[in-house]
Amino acid sequence: MDKLFNMLETPSLLLGRALLGIYFILPGMQKISKYEMMTQYMDKHEVPFIEVLLPLTILLQVMLGIFIIVGFKANYAAFLLAGLTFVISIFMHNFWNLPEGGDIPHETQNFFKNMGIMAGLLVLSSRGSAQFSIDSWLQKRKVTA
Repeated sequence: MDKLFNMLETPSLLLGRALLGIYFILPGMQKISKYEMMTQYMDKHEVPFIEVLLPLTILLQVMLGIFIIVGFKANYAAFLLAGLTFVISIFMHNFWNLPEGGDIPHETQNFFKNMGIMAGLLVLSSRGSAQFSIDSWLQKRKVTA
């Protein structure tokens, strides 16, 4: 059984990095195309400094998502996205603070889904991107130089 898991390690890490990266890139891009709607949504959730935080969120989601996919400083990118995911969850999926008639089950599900994604990001941040990454390629170049 260990042999099977050893064989699956690299493809699993590659697929996991791709899925995590896409999970952040797509919403980042959608925030650009629906900028005004996102501004209103953030305002409804009483997010402070929207004019700074929304562009920063877009930049981080797209850039760090790409970093995770290609494996460039993936441990740092994953750690930063874990922090961003936590902050977004506290402000945007605050099921404990919804007004009467708010969609508590939906926001509860989104909050805990994000905690699961944050867990995966923390595992990636401690594990690193492994083979088939820019980090691995740079490390090999450093060793042979």
